Amino acid sequence: MKPYKYFLIALAIIAIDQTSKLLVHEYMHIHEEINVLGNWFKLHYLLNPGMAFGLRWENEFGKLALTIFRIAAMFGIGYYLIRASKRNSHAGFLVCLALILGGAIGNVIDSTFYGVFLDNAPLESPTKWFHGQVIDMLFFPLFEFTWPEWVPGVGGEYFLFFSPVFNIADSSIFVGVFSILLFQKKFFPHHDKKTHTESEVPATAPAPEELPESPEGNHEIAPEVDPHS
Repeated sequence: MKPYKYFLIALAIIAIDQTSKLLVHEYMHIHEEINVLGNWFKLHYLLNPGMAFGLRWENEFGKLALTIFRIAAMFGIGYYLIRASKRNSHAGFLVCLALILGGAIGNVIDSTFYGVFLDNAPLESPTKWFHGQVIDMLFFPLFEFTWPEWVPGVGGEYFLFFSPVFNIADSSIFVGVFSILLFQKKFFPHHDKKTHTESEVPATAPAPEELPESPEGNHEIAPEVDPHS
C-alpha cells in the first residue's frame, strides 16, 4: 500500500471520532448517561480538559503545553508513517501507525477548536483557542464491588472496573500502540533475526589444542636398542 492509503485509514478514524463527539454534544447533556448494553456499556457525556482516559495535567499552562505536544506528535507520526511506508515496512505496522495518527489528530481537533466553536473551554482559560475540552463518552463499568474489611489499605472501599470514560480517538491510539507491542516480532522480523544470529556466533573461536612436539619436529624418536641385549 502507498502512503496515501494509510492516511485514508487515519482520515476514517478522524471522521468516526468527530462524528461521535458532535452527535453526543448535540443530543446529550453533560453527565447524561445512556445504557447501550445493559450496565456493561454506556454512553456518558463528559468533558475532559486533560489527557486520554480522563487523566489531567494540573497546571496553569498544562492544557496549552498538552495541545502543543499533541500537534507536534501529530506531525511527527505523520512524517514517520511516510518514511516507514517508503521503506516497505510491514503493512500491519503501518496500519497501527495510521490508527495512532488518526486518534492523535482527533483529539488535537478538540483541543484546538472546540473551545471556540463549541464554547467548551474552562472558564479560567486565558483564551478559547487551544484550550478546548475533549469530548468523552465511552464508558464500560464491567463490574463493581466493595472490598472486604479485612483487605489491608482498601478494606470497605468501593471499586469500579473499568472507570475511565474515553472516546474513539483514545481507543484508536490504544489499539495501535498495543498491537505494535503485541506483534513486534512479526512487524520487525529482520531485527529479531539479526539479534538471534549474533547471539549464536561465539565472540572468539576456540584455539586448537596444541600437541607436544619432539625435538626433531613432528618425527617420532625411535627408541635406542642395546646391542648387548
